[in-house]
Amino acid sequence: MSGVRAVIFDYGGVLTTRGGDAIGAWTREERIDPATFSAALKEWLSRSAPSGTPIHRLETGEIGGAEFDRLLAARLRTTDGGPVPAEGLLARMFAHMPPDREMLRLVADLRAAGLRTALLSNSWGNNYPWEAMEGLFELAVISSEVRLRKPDPAIYRLTLDRLGLAPEQAAFVDDGTPNVEAAEQIGMRGVLHTEAGRTRAELSGLLPGFGPDTPEETP
Repeated sequence: MSGVRAVIFDYGGVLTTRGGDAIGAWTREERIDPATFSAALKEWLSRSAPSGTPIHRLETGEIGGAEFDRLLAARLRTTDGGPVPAEGLLARMFAHMPPDREMLRLVADLRAAGLRTALLSNSWGNNYPWEAMEGLFELAVISSEVRLRKPDPAIYRLTLDRLGLAPEQAAFVDDGTPNVEAAEQIGMRGVLHTEAGRTRAELSGLLPGFGPDTPEETP
C-alpha cells in the first residue's frame, strides 16, 4: 500500500462487534423471527433493492429513527407470530453492538504510526460513542448529515476532498463488499473487514514498523 496516507473506516460491523452477531443476539433476546428481519433487509438493502427504500432514506436523513422503527416493526414478527414493539427498536438492536476494542486500538496505532484516519458511516439513526473514539479520527462523514450514502461514489469523493487527498492516497475499510468495491472503483485501496487481526495484517504495509503483531500496551 505504498503511497497511502490515510485510512478511512466504516463504523457498524467494523469498529463494533460484527453486525450478524448483534442481530442474532437481538432477535434471540426479543424472540424475533430472524426470517422476517432477513426478508426486510434483502428487500431494502440488497444490491437489487430499488432506490428510495426505507433504509436508503434513513441513511440519507430523509426519515428519522422513530419513523424507521415503525416501518421496520411492521415487517417483523416474533417467533410465535406476534408483533414487535416499534418504540426504540433500533436502539435495542444497537445495544448489542458495542465498540470493538481491538479495532479502536488499531486506529490508535495507525495514528501513532503517522497515518491520518477518518470515519465514513452510513448512519441508522444511532448514537455514535464519540467519547470512546475521542482523538481517533480527524474527520467524520456521517451519511445522514451529508445526505449521501455508500456506495454512492459521491460520498467517497466528499470524504477525500475534506481530507485533501487523491483516491490512491487512501485505504478504505468496510465490512460490506459493495461499499469496498465502490471505493476501489474510484481508485482507493479497499480492505474488506472480517475481524481485527486480519484487517491489521492487511494494513501492515502502510508504514515501516507497523505490522500485524504490534503489541497492546499494558495499562
